Amino acid sequence: MKLKKLILLIVLFITFFSFNFVVGAEDIFTAIITGDSVNLRTGPGTNYGTNGNVAINSSFKMVSDKLYPSEKGCLSGWYNIYQSGSNTSYVCSDYVKVVKSSNNPGKEPDNACEIEMKNAGFPSSYWPGLCTVKAIHPTWSFKALITNLDWKSAVDSESACGKSYIATNNEEYKDYSCYNKYKDTWYPASQKAVSYYMDPRNFLTESNVFQFEYLKYDNNLKDYYANGANAIISNTEFNKYHLSVGNNLGNLLNTVGSETDVSPIFLSSKILIELGRQSSLYNLYSGIYEGDNKIYYGYYNFYNFGVTDSCANTYGTTYCGLNYALNFGWNSVYAALKGGSEMLASSYIAKGQYTSYLQKFNVVPTDPSKIYGHQYQTDIVAPHSMSYSTYNTYKNLDLLNSYFMFYIPVYNGMENAIDGGGSGPVDPDIPSVDPSVTPINTIVTSSGYRYETNLISNIAPGSDVALVKSNLEAIGGNGTVVITDKLGNKVTSGNIGTGFKISISNKISTEVLEVIIRGDTSGDGIINALDLLQVQKNILGTYNLTGVNLFAGDSSKDGKVNALDLLQIQKSLLKTYDIGQ
Repeated sequence: MKLKKLILLIVLFITFFSFNFVVGAEDIFTAIITGDSVNLRTGPGTNYGTNGNVAINSSFKMVSDKLYPSEKGCLSGWYNIYQSGSNTSYVCSDYVKVVKSSNNPGKEPDNACEIEMKNAGFPSSYWPGLCTVKAIHPTWSFKALITNLDWKSAVDSESACGKSYIATNNEEYKDYSCYNKYKDTWYPASQKAVSYYMDPRNFLTESNVFQFEYLKYDNNLKDYYANGANAIISNTEFNKYHLSVGNNLGNLLNTVGSETDVSPIFLSSKILIELGRQSSLYNLYSGIYEGDNKIYYGYYNFYNFGVTDSCANTYGTTYCGLNYALNFGWNSVYAALKGGSEMLASSYIAKGQYTSYLQKFNVVPTDPSKIYGHQYQTDIVAPHSMSYSTYNTYKNLDLLNSYFMFYIPVYNGMENAIDGGGSGPVDPDIPSVDPSVTPINTIVTSSGYRYETNLISNIAPGSDVALVKSNLEAIGGNGTVVITDKLGNKVTSGNIGTGFKISISNKISTEVLEVIIRGDTSGDGIINALDLLQVQKNILGTYNLTGVNLFAGDSSKDGKVNALDLLQIQKSLLKTYDIGQ
């Protein structure tokens, strides 16, 4: 009898502690930062060192909701958060809003937000991310797209060889079994990469969620669209060219967006993705191509329509793009912008692909035969990149408190993670923060700049620090970039110059790159008489340019500072020559 009682007590003891362990595992606490440039500390007090600072509305998984007594400063106490991976920091509770949620698939909602998300059609694995964003932006609305597709089957279908490509240094994201590898930096995406970028739960943050934004024209934003579109394409060669010939692309995009019922923010982001920031596709957007007996003179193609891999590999980009424009009569800037927008509206948005995500992963098509096909791009990171660009545009226009609608796919069997796929809800031990897995060299080059080991260039003279930071974070995510001047002081505005340092972080690593602006040897961010004098003295041997300042003096990029560089800088001052960056 005593033995039975003992066994019963042991069972009750185990059951009690197992139950408490499971309940504790259900709860996830997220810290939303309510102040700007809030310091993260290595311990619970201002007597501890800092782990950097974070921007307002940044969100981090919390170790727990325990409040640590303050050793110094912040009398209300400190919270312990996961800053990156398993690395933790402490943040003053005065600047934290705590959001409680659950990651347990079988859990019933226990607060108003979770009830709202359940009623909208989202399973509980979506609630932590969505409720965190909802706490920051109560005017945003989320709707579940019930695909009725099996999650693993969908990933298998989207992982077909040749369907998705990625520019990455992450070997696990490359599919070497796919025969269709091309270029030096683009690789077929592995199933692990596909499952990560395809899983909506990995992108339910304030900025990433914009890949699910409804892409039709919103009359509530009509007074802001032109400025927003111009902001996205401002630092691009194609926009500079058209401004020089009297075309305001932002205004035109607002007009054609209204006429075709497509968001101008989306159109400008799409053009940026297709044309890039440099002038490599000059023939497609300039309208002055005189080859092929001038039959393409006066034709434009801003959206890269017709430039498929098979066509470009056979005939070249210019022929494919301009021949497409010729066939559709795009013989003016307005006609090309509107024609491309009409195609996006009729060929994509009207066919069930009304978010950036759905234009890559076609999982709710109006024509069932098109499922997993009819993708706009093969770049698997494109929706993720566009979301940052869109988010930063709305943020800079102070529009984030406007009403936005997001359509987010839900699949069957999502509780079963893809083997090795990194899919499923973010692990509670890893924070859902804005920095992405995008390689740092890709962040730099996708932002329009040039990457070399420890160096960053192709930054135009006179560029503002805030603009460079915004361009980089449009790809890499908020809070990923810190810029310091030549003395090591953090700067947020003013000209960026030679010798400045840009620290860029992703979820894996951090790199510090030193800035080179050709012609700016003095490091003030502009090309002026002081730079001319320094180059002249360096040639005469009375002054020594060193390090990146020496690189900046070599404006001709021939590996030495000589009379040619002096002449180029002189002509630049006279505005008769542009020094190539």
